[in-house]
Amino acid sequence: MSFMAKPRTRSYSQHSLQAMELLGRLVREARVRKALTIVDLAARAGISPSLLQRIERGDPGCSIGVVFEVATICGVHLFDQTHRQLASDLALQREKMALLPKSVRSKTKSVNDDF
Repeated sequence: MSFMAKPRTRSYSQHSLQAMELLGRLVREARVRKALTIVDLAARAGISPSLLQRIERGDPGCSIGVVFEVATICGVHLFDQTHRQLASDLALQREKMALLPKSVRSKTKSVNDDF
């Protein structure tokens, strides 16, 4: 059985890089707003401070599970449309949506699953 070697470098689309950078920025802003230091938040998440710094920079090499956990600890709502403050959150939402391809942004038909 032949296995492919793990690529040493991986290229990411501009959309992916921007999304990772945006999520990292949201985590940092939430951490600062909650007055948490890098060391405090890293300890709560069970990770090293250097990994947290990489997450905040939007490093694509970070595990998505760790990134989502840190975002959750900071109070960054992932995929949640119901918790928005009017002015600032609407602007942030527009920025997030601009990163998604049009095919993802388009409205879909609702499914009638009444049987």
